[in-house]
Amino acid sequence: MLHSSTDHFEWQPSAKSPLPFSETEYENRLQVLRASMSECDIHAAVLTSKHSIAYYSGTLWNDVAPPAAFVVTRTHATTVCADVDGGRAARRSCGDNLIYSDLRRDSFWRAIRALTGRHMRLGFEGDHLTVLARENLTNALEPVDLVDISLDCMRQRMIKSPEEIALIHEGARIAGLGGEAIRAEIRPGVREIDVAMAGRDAMEREIARVFPDSELGDSWVWFQSAINTDGAHNPATTRKLQPGDLLVLNAFPVVSGYHAAVERTLFLGEPDQETLRIWQANVDAHRLGLSMLKPGNRCSDVLAAITTLLAERNLLKYRRFGNRHSFGLLSHCWGRETSPEQRGEIDMTVQKDMVVSMEPMLTIPQGRPGAGGYRERDVILIQARKGKALTTFPCGPEHNIIAV
Repeated sequence: MLHSSTDHFEWQPSAKSPLPFSETEYENRLQVLRASMSECDIHAAVLTSKHSIAYYSGTLWNDVAPPAAFVVTRTHATTVCADVDGGRAARRSCGDNLIYSDLRRDSFWRAIRALTGRHMRLGFEGDHLTVLARENLTNALEPVDLVDISLDCMRQRMIKSPEEIALIHEGARIAGLGGEAIRAEIRPGVREIDVAMAGRDAMEREIARVFPDSELGDSWVWFQSAINTDGAHNPATTRKLQPGDLLVLNAFPVVSGYHAAVERTLFLGEPDQETLRIWQANVDAHRLGLSMLKPGNRCSDVLAAITTLLAERNLLKYRRFGNRHSFGLLSHCWGRETSPEQRGEIDMTVQKDMVVSMEPMLTIPQGRPGAGGYRERDVILIQARKGKALTTFPCGPEHNIIAV
């Protein structure tokens, strides 16, 4: 299949780079997608989100790149990317590759049209395609119908294969190494950013050792102290640590787009009794949630049990969100599998081979005893009878009070 014009051309790599998973793994993923397409009588799927492109092709895009797509027909699978990205997608994808030039407007969509043709029934990702992009797609491809397949793709990603589980398990181990490097760096006078960098560097060194063929650079750390603990996603600052600080570490190794994490509350010095009470309540909520993550339980039931515990401790008013999310192709700037989240409106039943988190959070307003944010998080593999924590970094006041 040769496509060449002033707008686009094929890039034939001299050699393929090793992908995160085996050829069989990608073939299986595409087979499931094509079965879903066949059920909906879809001629081609135009996947435009970073997580779907990575899941089905093996290629992970960064946020500054021009638009990209993975076009899956009943016989071919092709990455579509800009000329500025060179041969990377051709090397690091399981299928064909088509390069488009940005010298003319809408050449991206004309390249896709070369693969799909006009007047076809097309699948697209309704949770990702903007209103403008959908308009451009419609103008260029003139589909007879557009079918939103984003939910089907998400459901497929939620159940992890053995190869995915093995990679995430290793990522969870690396998260623990990041946590250890962070804890070792904590002492009065050290800046938050210096602690965060120690954890990030430790994780990236280990990823480079264990996954020498992978691309690097997506791992990160959120490390917060005192007032900065009030938001789970607060980035590190140049604030210097002081005795009496409540601390939260959040270590995120990312291997080929696959995210793992460990989050822990710590304290620098000897905490007061109210801090200990709140901290222990959040740890107890965390452990209760872990015990309930097993096949057959609903996400909303897990949340209800934690709600009851926190209400009994008179702390429910300080809970700020649900107990969180699925793991897999996810980053701080893209990708999410929302169905397994532990929120009140989520009734999905926990299933074997899901990989999810448990991460309750309490936030006490400044000016009150025990002020700050308390968070614990583990990566949980759902097995046949129960959940198994893949992260092993110690949790609770008995382990994470840092002497000064």
